Amino acid sequence: MTTHFQGRISELSERLMDDTDSGVWDVHDRAVAMAERDEPVYLLSVGDPDLPTLPSTIRSAIDSLEKGRTHYAPGRGEINLRTTIANIETASSGKPCDPNEIVIFPGATNAIYSVLACLLNPGDDVVLAEPMYIGYEGILRALNVNKVSFDLDIGNGFAFDVEAVKAAITPKTRVVFINTPGNPAGNMLTQDQLRELAAFCLERNLWLVCDEVYSMITFEDTHVSLRRAAASLENVIVVDGLSKSHAMTGWRLGWTVCNTTMADRLLDFTSSTIFGCCQFVQDAAAFALSNDEEYIAGVRQEYRVRRDYVCERVAAISGLSCQVPKAGMFVMINVSAVAASGIDFAEELLDAESVSVLPGVGFGACCSDYVRVSLAQPINVLTPAFDRIERFLSR
Repeated sequence: MTTHFQGRISELSERLMDDTDSGVWDVHDRAVAMAERDEPVYLLSVGDPDLPTLPSTIRSAIDSLEKGRTHYAPGRGEINLRTTIANIETASSGKPCDPNEIVIFPGATNAIYSVLACLLNPGDDVVLAEPMYIGYEGILRALNVNKVSFDLDIGNGFAFDVEAVKAAITPKTRVVFINTPGNPAGNMLTQDQLRELAAFCLERNLWLVCDEVYSMITFEDTHVSLRRAAASLENVIVVDGLSKSHAMTGWRLGWTVCNTTMADRLLDFTSSTIFGCCQFVQDAAAFALSNDEEYIAGVRQEYRVRRDYVCERVAAISGLSCQVPKAGMFVMINVSAVAASGIDFAEELLDAESVSVLPGVGFGACCSDYVRVSLAQPINVLTPAFDRIERFLSR
């Protein structure tokens, strides 16, 4: 007897199959497939740092493993790591931070999902700027919440406008979600902007959530944390992690900082979904955060050199333009003078010269004429890649 199973899948799963990102990752996926076939290809489309994790951090993880640190960890996170983060937050913000205000997650993305899941109901509005990190889109769709976006000032270095946030607030708004330093544009909010925005959100009973995962990769200006700027921390939640700053993307370690009542809610959520993070990874993370001053200075300088090189090459190629990012590990390049869209440019560049860049439309419709180039490759890779880009356009 033949049967045809027709099991139903959830609406959440259907939402995640949405084709909103259709075409955005096609170029990168094709480039990865080329690399897997050992075809020569230059991958400038993803932000996975090529820099090595600090060797002493790796040694710390091995030592922890050899000590048997392979069991369940406290749901909130290991006290040593939370104390380390709390001390850093206290020093950087000038405001006391208790270890119980810290919750550890397997990566900043999971932390963001958990935070928004605890703050938003289906149908609620969340206000955020575009261009925005492409990974936010899937989280918002999974939670079935409404994205209410406003554009950064693209012509002015992707500058953030607090008045644009205020204008975007609706009766259904529950969360304002910001990202500084920003991915993909490398823009940074000032202390005055953060203070004004925090006060505005507090007055209107709105949560203000800030993704600060690029806080350590800044160039001319120093990052100002939302915790430092805000007069009150009642409605403030900060997300951070080690993936970018410490070249630890595969270690999956992130955290939140918020008031203890909200931290308790996050603990309840993560206890039901994650049930703790690896002990030895947390041990290594605590070591990395306590022994990283020289390493981070080197990382920052390396990305500065790469940023300057890419921006100089772009300026020298007719038809391309970019604004110099203040932070992060990406450069947004305007290709409107040479292509119908960023997607067209990226597809044709890969076909002609085996160089992959990410179409800007994935970060918001305002960037449909842009592509994003990652600085997660050394100069000896960026040089031939841009030689090929220049050759491609000369034809």
